[in-house]
Amino acid sequence: MSPDIPLTADIPVTADVVVVGIGADGWRSLSSIARSELSEALVVYGSKRQLALLPDDIGATRVPWRSPMSAHLAELAASDLDAPVHVLASGDPMFHGVGTSLVRAFGAERVRVFAHPSSATLAAARLGWDLASTQVVSLVTSPVDALTAHLTDGAALLILSRDATTPADVADLLVDKGFEGSPFTVLSDLGADTERAHAGRADTWTGAPSALNVIAVDCVGPARSRAPGLNDDDFVHRGQITKRPMRALTVSALRPAEGQTLWDVGAGAGSIGIEWLRLTRSGRVVAFESDAERAADVLENARRHGVADRLDLRGAAPAALTGAPKPDTVFIGGGMTADVLGIAWRSLVSGGRIVANAVTLETERLVVDAADRWGGELVRVSVERAAPLGRSTAWRPALPIVQWTAVKTETGEPA
Repeated sequence: MSPDIPLTADIPVTADVVVVGIGADGWRSLSSIARSELSEALVVYGSKRQLALLPDDIGATRVPWRSPMSAHLAELAASDLDAPVHVLASGDPMFHGVGTSLVRAFGAERVRVFAHPSSATLAAARLGWDLASTQVVSLVTSPVDALTAHLTDGAALLILSRDATTPADVADLLVDKGFEGSPFTVLSDLGADTERAHAGRADTWTGAPSALNVIAVDCVGPARSRAPGLNDDDFVHRGQITKRPMRALTVSALRPAEGQTLWDVGAGAGSIGIEWLRLTRSGRVVAFESDAERAADVLENARRHGVADRLDLRGAAPAALTGAPKPDTVFIGGGMTADVLGIAWRSLVSGGRIVANAVTLETERLVVDAADRWGGELVRVSVERAAPLGRSTAWRPALPIVQWTAVKTETGEPA
């Protein structure tokens, strides 16, 4: 770090919002400074369970979050605060917690956070697991299918549950995906006097955990690679799918990166966007598909591969492109027209990348014209497969594809 940057420049000593992490054991494990903050608070927000952990002599007004909590939080952020408000959070507020939402809403300079060990930290301590090499997956707001993207032989997973029903749902998913023999431990009420752990296997687990639980899974099952190029049969499709060899080349050309948004135009079965999402934890895809049956396939495939919570499905291009989140990267497969190419290029952020695959002579002319106008690279790819020919074997060529790739500069000209 540069020596002229003060470490405490943006760390508030006093703040409009004070967030205090609290464990299942409540008041007794809080630090003296956290206790002092809550003792002087005028208003404390939190869940009913969290507010009940405060001692009776805390005189602050206690405000339980309304459902949906996001709307109540937005209301708080929009209000004029006459005095600091205090917020209780489970464990570490900045680890899958309300602290991150409050920082986004108010800004880091207006929020002060007092952290407590997270449930993942406590679970790793109980299990003797190295937290640095353990993948933590939150199912608090995500569907259980989101776990699919993290399953592979040898992976150590800590799963943050939504409620008491989550362990059974996770066990069912593991069995369905071929991980039925995985050691499976549910840790409930970590840090409280009622803490308990129930260990078994995914296919034999039964139990009645509390709503506050963490699931530990030591994955035993098929090795699942994140490299692009899944088998075509791994997707539900109606023939409208970029075949495996070309899909692997295309996803590589798109260069998936964290935090980026991809437009998948003419999604078909959604295979390009789904393979993109499998390679990132924070990437998002906006898929555009005109056919209702294919659109249903896109959603089913996203659910099947555990990325549905990061895929936004919209209607036909070019109309549906208007108003969509600005893309960092664009892929155009089906439905390519001059209008679609033009809108996509204009919508692309500076430094963004576009990849378009042309199969027909008409779409080939479009990408050649696009390369003439905006630059970039044209590549013609042909794939042949060995297939029976009578009693012998011969090469069967697939339709060649012309791929255009370009990067947009600040001026809109090619890089």
